[in-house]
Amino acid sequence: MEIVIANKSHIHYAKQISELISSSAQVRGTGIARRTPEYIVAKIENKNAVIAIDGDAFAGFCYIEVWGHSKYVAHSGLIVAPDHRGKGLAKQIKSKVFDYSREKYPDAKVFGITTGLPVMKINYELGYKPVTFSELTDDPLFWRGCQTCKNYDVLTRTDRKMCLCTGMLYDPKANHSQKENGFDNKVVNRLNMIKKALFLKNKKA
Repeated sequence: MEIVIANKSHIHYAKQISELISSSAQVRGTGIARRTPEYIVAKIENKNAVIAIDGDAFAGFCYIEVWGHSKYVAHSGLIVAPDHRGKGLAKQIKSKVFDYSREKYPDAKVFGITTGLPVMKINYELGYKPVTFSELTDDPLFWRGCQTCKNYDVLTRTDRKMCLCTGMLYDPKANHSQKENGFDNKVVNRLNMIKKALFLKNKKA
């Protein structure tokens, strides 16, 4: 298995990556912003992506987005091919893209929004902390990227203050020592239940 910074030799995987992101959104039913093959190609050409390759087969992918004049960096599109899931590859890819973005944008705050508990755990181990959406970038282009998510109406109805996703932030200037009791699954599960209830309530209104 090889996990590297994506380059032009990996462009032919763009369609497969785009389709996998889309199909994963449908299976999970929680909403993942779709990305076109052209968008994936642009990330690869700008050297803002990490890819995992097993021989000649695609195994996983994640890309970097830069917001607010490089004040914020987001990791998006984290995906692992079905045959490689359950092996810890997502964590390896996430760690690689995190280290790479910290090297490329050392002063930027690193953030992400996700509904997935496994991703939250990985983020927590890297030093992220749960935050409100107000602590994330206010760049309208970032939030416009959520338009293809099935839960976008929740985001707009709450004036971009809350959605089913949880915001997490790594501040390079903050103290990153985590609590001794570690990542509390119950707290996050409770938070997600509240968000789901909010979504259902708004849907009925």
